[in-house]
Amino acid sequence: MTHAVTEIPTKDCSPFLRWAGSKRSLLPTLQTFWTKKHKRYIEPFAGSACLFFAIKPPKAVLGDLNPELIATYVEVKYRITAVLKELERLRPANKQEYQRLRAVDISTLTPSARAARFIYLNRFCFNGIYRTNLLGQFNVPYSGERCGNLPKEEAFRKCSRRLRRARFMNSDFERVLQQAAKGDLVYMDPPFAVRARRIFREYDPSTFTHEDIARLRSWMERLDAARINFVVSYAESDEADVLRKGFSHQVVSVRRHIAGFAAHRALTNELLISNT
Repeated sequence: MTHAVTEIPTKDCSPFLRWAGSKRSLLPTLQTFWTKKHKRYIEPFAGSACLFFAIKPPKAVLGDLNPELIATYVEVKYRITAVLKELERLRPANKQEYQRLRAVDISTLTPSARAARFIYLNRFCFNGIYRTNLLGQFNVPYSGERCGNLPKEEAFRKCSRRLRRARFMNSDFERVLQQAAKGDLVYMDPPFAVRARRIFREYDPSTFTHEDIARLRSWMERLDAARINFVVSYAESDEADVLRKGFSHQVVSVRRHIAGFAAHRALTNELLISNT
């Protein structure tokens, strides 16, 4: 099977989720890291998995610490018709329905209804942010009509077919990286550990610390020693300097979509660090 990037249209299958910090704008560059020699794709910080959907790998491992995200991917993969039926019951989108659904006890829902709830809240929340309170309850406010509509049925079904190529892990990134082998391409897009900039606080920086940066750096070295290809995307910062030392890197400009108003969505620099 041929896996050349030139045979994979970027817009062939768009992610069905929005995600704060998504690298959709970098897809043309990120896709170039996937080549004919790669047989499997591994992503330990899956989020909306936009690169996975774009490159169409024959096999993949997608991991994330967020149990609701991974459970949603599993439902879309195996039970897309049931998820679509549940989503249809939630239309049309409005603030009242959003707040009602956000307050639902997820333990009372079927797996498909739970996945539909996650998708609905993700599509209509503020900037695709996932954040919970101390009780683990999703608490991001409604964003309104600016979010547009839910994807069409065929878009969901395309994603479902593509997800059949993947297996999922709800775990720390180290457990996911333990699956990596020669012939894989590993893409790592971790949460930012930068604490000094307001723009990153929406991510809840406590979920990825400076200690995690050290763990990630150690794994980059292990992957390189095992001759396993990887690419890491990270905001230009002191942390990025730690990650890029001794590896190839390029600087690219991205427009941040965390600020609440378009005027504050400035271009910032991102590093793509790799051993290819």
